[in-house]
Parts: sequence; C-alpha cells; structure tokens
Amino acid sequence: MSERFPFGLPTGWFQVGYSHELEVGQVVPLRYFASDLVMFRTSDGVAHVLDAHCPHLGAHLGHGGRIEDDKLVCPFHAWEFRGDGTCDTIPYATKKPRNCDLSHWTVAELNGLIMCWYDRNGAAPHWELPTVEEYASEDWTDYRTRRWVVKTCNQELAENQVDSAHFHYLHGSAFIPECSSKPHEHMLHSTSTTGMTTPSGVVKGLIDVHTYGFGFTTTRFTGLVETMLVSSATPIDTDHTELWFAFSVRKIGKGITGGVGKAFMMEIQRQLEQDIPVWENKVYLNRPVLCDGDGPIGVFRTWARQFYPELDQRAAK
Repeated sequence: MSERFPFGLPTGWFQVGYSHELEVGQVVPLRYFASDLVMFRTSDGVAHVLDAHCPHLGAHLGHGGRIEDDKLVCPFHAWEFRGDGTCDTIPYATKKPRNCDLSHWTVAELNGLIMCWYDRNGAAPHWELPTVEEYASEDWTDYRTRRWVVKTCNQELAENQVDSAHFHYLHGSAFIPECSSKPHEHMLHSTSTTGMTTPSGVVKGLIDVHTYGFGFTTTRFTGLVETMLVSSATPIDTDHTELWFAFSVRKIGKGITGGVGKAFMMEIQRQLEQDIPVWENKVYLNRPVLCDGDGPIGVFRTWARQFYPELDQRAAK
C-alpha cells in the first residue's frame, strides 16, 4: 500500500513496450509492478517477459544478458533460460538444482503494443484485449507516440476521463462537457461532448472512450479531425505510473492530416501536461464532496473496485 493511496496495484493488462521498438534478439530491462523484469524477442517473433534476477546469484538479466539460440543467457555465469522461464542449461553443472527456473509473465502483443498481465495473486487473465481497427489501416496514419512518468496511481489517472468540470476550468474547453459512463464487467464506455476554440470559432465534437481495466483505453475524437488515441497507464510502483500515448489520425488530405492532426495531438498533450502537477500533489479522498455537474465519478469508482482484490476481501469481512 502507498501512503497516498488506499489501494495496491490493480489487476489487468498493461503496456510494457511498443512492438516496433523490440527487435529479435534484443534484451530490455523493465521496472513495472514494483518488480524488476526483463523482456526479449526470440527468432519466432514472440516477445517474452521474465523476472529479471537470475536465481543463481541474483544478476540482473536485463543488464548484459544476451540471446543465444533463442535462450536468454545470464551475463554472470552463463545460465540459460527459455522464453517460458525454464532454466535450460548450466554450462558447468552436471545436473540442474531445484528451483532454478524464472517466473514468466503472460504477454499479449497486438495493436502495435506489447502488453503484460498483472494480478497480485497470480491469477491468469480473465479477459482479452480488443483489436483496434484503425491500427495498420491505410486510411489512418502510423502511430505518433508520447510517454510520461507521473507520480500518481492508475486510479487517479483513469478517473480523469469522467471528471467533467475540470476540462473547462483547468484545460480551457469552451464549455463543461456532458459526460456519461456505462460499465460492463471489465469495460467502461464513456462519452462526452467537447468544444475546441479555433480562429473560426468553437468547433463542437464528441469524445468516445472505451476503457478495459486500467491498462488499455481507446479514445476516439471527432470534431476538428478524426483522431484515435490508444493509451495505457502502467504502474511502476504504488506511487508512480508510466503513461503511454499512441495517436493516429484519419487521412483526409496531406495538409489537413499533417497540420490539423498534429495541432490536435499537441493540444491533447498540452492538456495532459496541465493535469500532471495536479495529479502529483493532490490526495485521494474516499468520500469526496461531490456536486451536480461533476460527472459520473461515483459510477467510475464503483466499477474500479473490481480491479483491487484486497478491496473485495475487505468488503467480504
């Protein structure tokens, strides 16, 4: 548990990389879920994530580890591990000791993202991620990516989407959006109106958000130009989260797509960076004093409880 937040790390799928950034044979150290991890890609194109520290004497396999014959080789004593974490070979031993395997993490790679499943109790994934139709479509641009590390937790980041009033008072939208949210199991579908101020006046639009747990969200913007944002918020620990944004714009003409689309993405980035100092210095209130016009914050919080096993355990007592 964090001193700032009354819950631990949430269950779900979370991004640990972009597909194009991990080449065959590449070894990458990671730090997520309050754990040291190592990621690598074998010759069959499959991405693997394992616990990072060699069970022998604790070397970090992401720092100096290498791939040989599709096995991850420890830089310290050359112990070899397969993608499933099995210790395959110890070059100087006549037999393998017990407990020499590494824990492996469930990975799904789709939509250009490398996603990892986290459950503090070790449970297997109980939902699948959707396919994003716009990804790799000839009608949409390639991803333009951004990322930030923010001193806050997933709960605070995700709640932002249903906090209607702050879009006007913090971000300067033309009016307070009308927001509605409909939960269904691990999914939350939210829609809100928006008003973008342009030299030609206010352009009204719609924001359509599909959230799958805390780690995968698609946000589709209409109004100025059709824009799709694929985002993830991956917990580094209970107080720090990495935000991943991947933008794509519908192609409607070189000048419009490149100019208006880029400007709109910069506006979304501007708003996000206005949120950061608020997130990093606010406290979480279990019983906030809400008023009409705040948006469906209560709906969101009720839906969010399912991703914290410890909260369910407390409620059952």
